[in-house]
Amino acid sequence: MTVRRIVTPWASAALVLTALLAASCAGDKDNNSSPGASSPSATPHGYVEGAQEAAEQQSRLLLNDPGSGDSGVLDLVTGTVHRTAQVTGAVRLGTDGRFGYLHTSRGTHVLDSGAWMVDHGDHVHYYGAAVRDVGELPVDSRAQVRSDVAVTAVTDGGGRTVLYDRRQLEKGRIESSRTLPGTTYTGAVVPYEEHLLAFADEGGTPRLVVLDREGERVASPNVECEEPRGDAVTRRGVILGCARGALLVRAQGGAFTAEEIPYGRDVPAKERATAFRHRPGGDTLTAPAGDDAVWVLDVAERTWTRVETGPVVAANTAGEGSPLLVLETDGSLHGYDVATGERTARTKPLLTGGKRAGTGGSAPVIEVDRSRAYVNDPEGKKVFEIDYNDGLRIARSFDLDVKPVLMAGTGR
Repeated sequence: MTVRRIVTPWASAALVLTALLAASCAGDKDNNSSPGASSPSATPHGYVEGAQEAAEQQSRLLLNDPGSGDSGVLDLVTGTVHRTAQVTGAVRLGTDGRFGYLHTSRGTHVLDSGAWMVDHGDHVHYYGAAVRDVGELPVDSRAQVRSDVAVTAVTDGGGRTVLYDRRQLEKGRIESSRTLPGTTYTGAVVPYEEHLLAFADEGGTPRLVVLDREGERVASPNVECEEPRGDAVTRRGVILGCARGALLVRAQGGAFTAEEIPYGRDVPAKERATAFRHRPGGDTLTAPAGDDAVWVLDVAERTWTRVETGPVVAANTAGEGSPLLVLETDGSLHGYDVATGERTARTKPLLTGGKRAGTGGSAPVIEVDRSRAYVNDPEGKKVFEIDYNDGLRIARSFDLDVKPVLMAGTGR
């Protein structure tokens, strides 16, 4: 059974929510006006200083070889690679859709891919700008970074969270930081609807709390989440992974709702969904379900489906009737029908040297956009572009001078 809890804020004035990404066009003109504009009509709609607006998605892939430190950004429109500063010893590469975060034991290197989108609900703006290295965040490899259009929240391994002004990152600077006061938090602190979602340890059990941007608690949904791990922002709200399933958190009518989406069965710890992958903007999430299966979470339907596969290296899907994509230890990409669990397509082996499962953040990944998927072959120094709507046809392959051990997509 699905349970919904509606929470009335402690201070209603603090929870007047303004949807930043769904702002009106008039608001866009005011907020994005150039310094020299004398009137809103002087600035084109969607204008962003220092960037060029494009008619199509400006997809790019961030690449890194932890051994050599070689790094770069593959422009999927032009096929060129922009080399960036060397970053050795990276154990993970995360992204918020524009910036890449290379996590090392010395700190977290921030890389601006120069590609992003702004979703206004009824239309989308795509932007391109120069690739550049921004600098280092003073946190170790356990740090978790989450962003929205205004702030970047960096939570270290001890649960201490620092907020950075995202507008400064967009200008190529790391400054204007603010540490959240009081308690530490379990897992990542997630910016959402001008607030922050976090898990506070109360009585030995993590409970969901809603904070304002100063770190003050403004709502406390009466919902627990044992062993919180994994999160994803979708159009329908924020998904937070828990031992018994997931929570869907949304802002509605001046209040926050926390809705449980349980597995509906007892799931052993090693088979729980702890890291979600999905198409940016999509509402269908994937996560490994142990060694030989994949969870598919349909946020719209509030359902989990466990798809039996071969040994899993990586998984992803575009959702909305598209196949479940699973990179397996045979080196091939497999397509599965989520409804039936049947395999519908399979590529030739893509990974050089046969089985290349990798470990931790160094395993190959599947990045997905609206029409293509991308798989990295570290040993072969290649990235494959897959048309998942055409029987997993290999549309392009990119030969690289960077060994793409770590890869993440931006611009979507």
